[in-house]
Amino acid sequence: MIPNALKTKPFAIVSELNQNFEFMDILPVFLRDCNSQAQLSTWFLTPLVSVLHIKSLQNFLFTFLLFQFGLLYFTKMYFQTVLRPLLSRRLALGLRRSYAKDIKFGPEVRALMLQGVDVLADAVAVTMGPKGRNVIIEQSWGSPKITKDGVTVAKAIELKDKFQNIGAKLVQDVANNTNEEAGDGTTTATVLARAIAKEGFEKISKGTNPIEFRKGVMMAVEKVVDELKKNSKTVTTPEEIAQVATISANGDRTIGDLISNAMKKVGKDGVITVKDGKTLIDELEVIEGMKFDRGYISPYFINTAKGAKVEYQDALVLFSEKKISNVQSIIPALELANSKRKPLVIVAEDVDGEALSTMVLNRLKVGLQVAAVKAPGFGDNRKSTLHDMAIATGGIVFGDDADLVKLEDLQATDLGEVSEVVITKDDTLLLKGKGNKENIDRRVTQIKDEIDQTTSQYEKEKLQERLARLSNGVALLKVGGSSEVEVNEKKDRVNDALNATRAAVEEGIVAGGGTALLRCLPALDQVKPENEDQRTGIDIVRKALKMPCTQIALNAGIDAAVVTQKVLDGKGDFGYDAMKGEYVNMIEAGIIDPTKVVRTALLDASGVASLLTTAESVVTEIPKEEKAPMGGGMGGMGGMGGYDM
Repeated sequence: MIPNALKTKPFAIVSELNQNFEFMDILPVFLRDCNSQAQLSTWFLTPLVSVLHIKSLQNFLFTFLLFQFGLLYFTKMYFQTVLRPLLSRRLALGLRRSYAKDIKFGPEVRALMLQGVDVLADAVAVTMGPKGRNVIIEQSWGSPKITKDGVTVAKAIELKDKFQNIGAKLVQDVANNTNEEAGDGTTTATVLARAIAKEGFEKISKGTNPIEFRKGVMMAVEKVVDELKKNSKTVTTPEEIAQVATISANGDRTIGDLISNAMKKVGKDGVITVKDGKTLIDELEVIEGMKFDRGYISPYFINTAKGAKVEYQDALVLFSEKKISNVQSIIPALELANSKRKPLVIVAEDVDGEALSTMVLNRLKVGLQVAAVKAPGFGDNRKSTLHDMAIATGGIVFGDDADLVKLEDLQATDLGEVSEVVITKDDTLLLKGKGNKENIDRRVTQIKDEIDQTTSQYEKEKLQERLARLSNGVALLKVGGSSEVEVNEKKDRVNDALNATRAAVEEGIVAGGGTALLRCLPALDQVKPENEDQRTGIDIVRKALKMPCTQIALNAGIDAAVVTQKVLDGKGDFGYDAMKGEYVNMIEAGIIDPTKVVRTALLDASGVASLLTTAESVVTEIPKEEKAPMGGGMGGMGGMGGYDM
């Protein structure tokens, strides 16, 4: 109802109309509450007489009626053109604040997700095979990245549309999972995932039950995996290892030979690290013994001018988790080393204060053979590394959690022994530790168990480094090149080749170029579906298995259908060499894939893609509406203070 204050003071309406635009929000209510035309007339009678000063009643009534009809017409038009859009916007904003999610259903959302899948798969698929193309990725800093690595391309893709982006991200997860588990095969996984998802969406839109469809897909994949394992061949010789690495490095024989040599020197389970080189060529460096990236604490310990190094033979090593500052705590160790006429190297959290100054003074004045180095790593990793080194050299770690032995009570058996120690300003190398072999083997087994149990990639890398220090050493692959862009591109290929080689050693190899998947097609005839929807899933897997071979041929610029059919007509390891453009025995030609890579790619692709087809609705966040900026200001004299001039 209309407030009494307004009824008694009609001019209040006029003044509020002039002073406060928000009053217009209640104008339709005011008009609704006017019970009759007479009431409306009474409302405006007093103000009109006062304002118009009409002397003639007849003229007044005529004028009043015209004014009344005009007012009603104006009110109606104002409500339709101004108030209704205003109220609609406010209502929409209120609803948006209440429902901060955007939800789409059925065929509409599946079509959007498929568009995202297609965008990502198209970008990744062009890198497949020996004649695959490079992809250039803009980076927030530095030069653009040029790569043929499928997972690197997949990770770089972000779509503006939320629903398309969800489809792309799900396939991106396929590539990531395959890369983490097998280390390679991300492009194959992406191509397979797109094939299954695309065909699946089409069939489901025509009435196929998505749950039964997924069951059929998984039945077919299980059969293909069994067939891959049957066809797998073990990898044993350095030549076979080089072939696997060469194929994964996109035909780069130099990288293949480099990885093969590295594995020969540090073993199949050894640590091989890829780093930037400082020359134009690729180099292999094998570090034997225990090396870590901490140098001498003081340059006064240097005893070899050439190279500014500390070099000792047949040295004793003291390990401590705690900082050493008190000189009294190291005197027993110094006296023991001096009595045995052997150098002493202290590896501790830190050495400073009186302890450091005493060591330096004795080194300079007396010629005492001594050096101090900070322990590598941080936190628990530092503790574990110190214990590894103590076991490898036959010593113990002082200041650990148990703290059973004090530095002041040190005995000769508490110190580790090494045949040689080399310390630079950046790193330390302990060679030929004299630890007990049984203790070392026990420690190696413990670290391997930890590697199997951990899910963190970072922790796994650190554990593998520790394992290498205790076993066969570390191989460094130094990737050379004429520019940072070239080195980074090559590093991606080296890492792929290294991961693929490890996978090949683990589970064996199959014919490459998509041939292995084509040879599994006859096995699908043995899968017995329970209904037509499951049969549809099996048939879609049958089509998807042809896609890797097809994509490789497409990237080589030839008729993919002809190539795929000819390989299908062949037997055994017969396949297509896209690099030379001829049909060959793939195994004999060295065109091979690790079984683990193909298996993992298929499992990850089918799992995510078939699950994607079961989605009936998708919920996303509604992006926040940003307020429009103020006017142009002073820029270009186009305006001033937010107003256009």
